[in-house]
Amino acid sequence: MSAITDAVRVTPATNPVSQSIRDSLVVAKRNLIRMSRIPEMVIFGLIQPIMFVVLFSYVFGGSMNIGGTTDSSVYREFLMAGIFAQTVTFATAGAGAGIADDMHKGLIDRFRSLPMARGAVLTGRTLADLVQTALTLFVLAMVALLVGWRTHTNIGEVLGAFGLLLLLGYAFTWVGALIGLSVRTPEAATSGGLIWLFPVTFVSNAFVDSGQMTPWLRHVADWNPFSATVQASRELFGNPGVSTSDAWPMQHPVWASLIYSILIIVLFRTLAVRKYRSATA
Repeated sequence: MSAITDAVRVTPATNPVSQSIRDSLVVAKRNLIRMSRIPEMVIFGLIQPIMFVVLFSYVFGGSMNIGGTTDSSVYREFLMAGIFAQTVTFATAGAGAGIADDMHKGLIDRFRSLPMARGAVLTGRTLADLVQTALTLFVLAMVALLVGWRTHTNIGEVLGAFGLLLLLGYAFTWVGALIGLSVRTPEAATSGGLIWLFPVTFVSNAFVDSGQMTPWLRHVADWNPFSATVQASRELFGNPGVSTSDAWPMQHPVWASLIYSILIIVLFRTLAVRKYRSATA
């Protein structure tokens, strides 16, 4: 906390945007230092996605029909984009719990007493969560390679896929931030962050071909922002799972993923900053 106080005591930047960026980076640094002192947070965050990779790959791999085949190696390549997307979105619960914890301890009110940009506290927190998510995604990709996942495109497209995944994860952390500001305890924030994530991630094309769903459920899955990022990642990785749907997000998944993520960031950042001002006033 003292590092943040020292940083914001300097003469404020004349440009509000520059000040906001500077303050956000200071808060992000504070949260990253805090995370590094609690390594179990990172370790436990890695265990769940690794378990999903192993369980889905070896338990369901031989029973899923993907592109007319039940070959487990084909399913593993189909699966990984969905696991990656699920991992980055489930970071939402941690973001919400962290902000709720800061609220509960009165830390947010202490931030408000400092001469810093109002949105910097939340932006810094979400940036720190993004760094942690990127680390988790990197480790998960290494595990995926060990179980047989492969990409079939160039390095630029592979990095583009991971970029879209991180952008979706960053967008969803703003949903978590809003939830964290709206509840009274970290436990409630964790529960509230997971309740809506399960239908979003499972009513999608992440783990099964949406073409095998009933028509109305397939329509929901095809227009799901989560599905757009999964489909875009599969295309950029060169993995199986080409959609036969006529839905626009499935025909143009990269653009759909970008549009969805940007809209979510704009909407929920606006709501979260507004809630932050009223909740701590």
